[in-house]
Amino acid sequence: MMLNQDLHIHTTYSTGDSAIVPEQTVALVASVKHAGIIGISDHFEYLLGGFFDGYAREVRGAGLKVGTEVDGHEWAKEATKYDFDYYIVHCRDRDADYRCLETLLTTGMPVIVAHPNAFDTDLKRVPSECLIEINNRYVWRTDWKKYYTPHKDRFKFVIGSDAHQPNWLGQSMAQYAAVQLGIEEHLVF
Repeated sequence: MMLNQDLHIHTTYSTGDSAIVPEQTVALVASVKHAGIIGISDHFEYLLGGFFDGYAREVRGAGLKVGTEVDGHEWAKEATKYDFDYYIVHCRDRDADYRCLETLLTTGMPVIVAHPNAFDTDLKRVPSECLIEINNRYVWRTDWKKYYTPHKDRFKFVIGSDAHQPNWLGQSMAQYAAVQLGIEEHLVF
């Protein structure tokens, strides 16, 4: 069964992420075609130093969306200077991280709050224009029903795999949680 979309996928461009395996290339993800809409969202800090142009060229050349995973406020302003199709954002329960969501929203690109239940993100403080991710990698680590239920009418939700390895390309747990919550997936593109 093909997924509707998967925008939270990492590749070997995330060079400092120890969970990435050498086989997790842009070409491999593109060839698997596990979703109708696929985006690569490698960690922003690893795309600096001249790597962004090659990254964007390779991802777009494979017919995929170019995203990035921004690790909180420390990287948000710098990330707005690059040509991304969307942002995946770590928003820890810190004032500066909630403010960085506003900064990223000014770009007009979709802003997806990544695995908020794992970062104790206070969804009451997240702008309603943000999309909230239910993530296959982290959803089961918390009481997701208790966490997401109060907010399911306030936000649009995106389901993601957070794949770092080929065998992680899937969303079974995240999709299960969405069905249990009565949440319909929002298609970003």
